[in-house]
Amino acid sequence: MLSAILNKAFSWIKGCALSVSEGSACINANAQSCGECIQVAATCGWCTDEGQSKSARCDDIESLKSKNCTEAKIESPHGSIKIDKNKSVTNRKKDVAEKLKPEQITQIQPQKLTLTLRSGEPQTFSLKFKRAEDYPIDLYYLMDLSFSMKDDLENVKNLGTDLMREMQEITSDFRIGFGSFVEKTVMPYISTTPARLINPCTGNQNCTSPFSYKNVLKLTDKGDEFNRLVSQQQISGNLDSPEGGFDAIMQVAVCEDQIGWRNVTRLLVFSTDAGFHFAGDGKLGGIVLPNDGKCHLEDNMYTMSHYYDYPSIAHLVQKLSDHNIQTIFAVTEEFQPVYKELKNLIPKSAVGTLSSNSSNVIKLIIDAYNSLSSEVILENSRLPEGVSITYKSICKNGVVGTGENGRKCSNISIGDEVSFEISVEAQKCPSHGKPETIKIKPLGFTEEVEIVLKFICECECSKGGEANSEKCHEGNGTFECGACKCNEGRIGHLCECSKDDVRTEDLDANCRKDNGTDICSNNGDCVCGTCECKKRDNPNEIYSGKFCECDNFSCDRSNNQLCGGHGRCECKVCICDANYTGSACDCSLDTSTCLAKNGQICNGRGDCECGVCKCTKPKFQGPTCEICPTCPGVCTEHKDCVQCLAFEAGEKKDTCKQNCSDYLLIKVKDRDKLPQPTDQSFPLSHCKERDANDCWFYFTYAIRNNTKEVYVVETLECPAGPDIIPIVAGVVAGIVLIGLALLLIWKLLMIIHDRREFAKFEKEKMNAKWDTGENPIYKSAVTTVVNPKYEGK
Repeated sequence: MLSAILNKAFSWIKGCALSVSEGSACINANAQSCGECIQVAATCGWCTDEGQSKSARCDDIESLKSKNCTEAKIESPHGSIKIDKNKSVTNRKKDVAEKLKPEQITQIQPQKLTLTLRSGEPQTFSLKFKRAEDYPIDLYYLMDLSFSMKDDLENVKNLGTDLMREMQEITSDFRIGFGSFVEKTVMPYISTTPARLINPCTGNQNCTSPFSYKNVLKLTDKGDEFNRLVSQQQISGNLDSPEGGFDAIMQVAVCEDQIGWRNVTRLLVFSTDAGFHFAGDGKLGGIVLPNDGKCHLEDNMYTMSHYYDYPSIAHLVQKLSDHNIQTIFAVTEEFQPVYKELKNLIPKSAVGTLSSNSSNVIKLIIDAYNSLSSEVILENSRLPEGVSITYKSICKNGVVGTGENGRKCSNISIGDEVSFEISVEAQKCPSHGKPETIKIKPLGFTEEVEIVLKFICECECSKGGEANSEKCHEGNGTFECGACKCNEGRIGHLCECSKDDVRTEDLDANCRKDNGTDICSNNGDCVCGTCECKKRDNPNEIYSGKFCECDNFSCDRSNNQLCGGHGRCECKVCICDANYTGSACDCSLDTSTCLAKNGQICNGRGDCECGVCKCTKPKFQGPTCEICPTCPGVCTEHKDCVQCLAFEAGEKKDTCKQNCSDYLLIKVKDRDKLPQPTDQSFPLSHCKERDANDCWFYFTYAIRNNTKEVYVVETLECPAGPDIIPIVAGVVAGIVLIGLALLLIWKLLMIIHDRREFAKFEKEKMNAKWDTGENPIYKSAVTTVVNPKYEGK
């Protein structure tokens, strides 16, 4: 809900802003006639009421109505759209017995319109496109016959009948043609020695003489004728790697009669395994004349290759587009990157990867055709000066495109219908004022939409103008649309001045306040040496003065109000109401806002300026200078005086009568008797301070009738002294307990150590085992030795 409200508010603000800006444009144009007015903006109107001044006649419609110009007196013509030819798109079926001619098939609707344009007012119409089923196709196969394409030629010899058979799935009306190219017949592209001109190939290869371009077969529906003629072709040769294919493409595009193109879908298959020469490369052979883009076929041979340079890419794009030819580049994988870049420069073109021997050429053609025919791209002819055009596409499945994407739709199948919304807008009338014609067509298709543009440059009321009218100072102008349109050489609202009688410089001098200043302060027009001030969008805002130097809206503002809302603006200066002053009347002379609670102005610490306190000492702040963040506390400031007066103690005890004589001291018995802030009509501070004996005393401080009034509690709150015996007993007991704890810990550690040592001794005792055989205590003292030599004897 909030979002919707905000959106509506934003739309309203935006609409107001647009209305103001457009109204300003109408007025600022200073139109001198109805025709000039309606060309400023689409919202401008001209009031034909004779009672209006000329400068106030041209404004937006609502402003004119607010100036009491009736709707019947307002001239504001509008553009229109007229459909002159609107033949429905064709619903054609391939299997019907009756076949339509290409010129009987309609794929785009409408076919002709007339748009009447007013400056700044776009006219929008819908355009429908539908791919017709069984639409005729002309395909021209242009093949590179340099020596490297020898094996490819063998596979193309049966292309006619095979392609005819495949294309039957797409259209029943298919024609095919064939052409070949090699290179320009000059050095250094080919060898010009007599032997090489006869046979440019080396070794035992038998090749035909080099040529630039040859039209072998005009477009025909006989596939076997294609096969027969292609099978008779021979390979030729040249010296450099790039070929002269651009020469051939140019001739195929422009020689419509020799090639046999019909007004149907035109496909050009360009087959090569090499790069291409383009404009400028001809200089290598001494050829400097730019390609003229005309047909030069004699006996089906291009005869001017040695005379004209190769065409540029832009020139080629123009000719292919003019003749509605869609190009398929069938090239080997090695040159794919080059031709893909070329494809980006040529609208409605495709690139396919050709196998090394062209065995996949039919599949390549079918795939490329499907890719090209599935996309429709609209283009328009050159627009007249000041005319713009925008596109919006509504494609398959409701996909919407705008900007450059508004020109095209993709993934269109046969029988699919798409539409475009096209807006045409004129920013100004052409100088000649005559109708213009533009054309819109889908790229690659011969059908187009013709649009006749007519321009609204004058109002209807101008047709009934009275020439040499007496209303225009002795017939020096034409009275039309409620105002005088002066004859040549006359100026002024009633054409009362002659440019010949007075110099323009003299007239302008009378309209300048001082030398070097603007004419009429740039706020009006100099008419016959007199300033006529301009009108503003807001009728309450007025320029005035002899030189239009004054106005009632340029004064200083305060709180976003002119003269702060407390005065009036006269000749850019504020005239303030009573009790206000300042350049924007923003300074009030009323001092009531500066009174402090004690009745003093700014608490006696500042001056009241424009109803606001200006504190004289920087340390004081607040609306009435009552706040001092950096000052010592009130309680601390008056502590010594209160202490000496109430208790005869403190630092000022000896000088109490001299320093603290201006205090009114009142003693109370306890804190409950002290005054409370809510009981007072003046500022009151509660204080709690400590004396040298650490005793607390309580008091309040206030200023009443310029007297320092202090209420103080008569008794001190002193803390009780400490109890010595428990403290001493506690300290002694603590020392004893800590000593006993340390002895117990020491004894426990010794017991643990002794037990560990005894256990270690017991373990070592158990591990001790004596061998009796080796112990000398148990060994006999007699040793018996037996001699083995005398054993048994």
